[in-house]
Amino acid sequence: MPEGATQPRRTDNTLVKALARAFRWKRMLESGEFASISELAEREGIAFTYMARLMRLSLLAPKIVDAIMEGSQPKSVTLANMMDPFPLDWKEQRIRFLQPGTSDI
Repeated sequence: MPEGATQPRRTDNTLVKALARAFRWKRMLESGEFASISELAEREGIAFTYMARLMRLSLLAPKIVDAIMEGSQPKSVTLANMMDPFPLDWKEQRIRFLQPGTSDI
């Protein structure tokens, strides 16, 4: 790219959809609509283990969630990479997931 040009945003629809599902499921559990992840997974027709791994996305730092929603996250931030365990500390998450120089996103 030419010097000074900005990188076009690229929203990862798969990751955005996964985030939306994780936060929706979290709200359903917190509201008491479902008593457990197991009950919710059964209702949704999804394996408990998959749902539990996907729900971890609701623990991401708000700045990382914002970057994903805006499409400004690094290319390495994909749903496949986010399914692996990650630190709960938001500062550690920014160090792990955001490229150098973008920790203030």
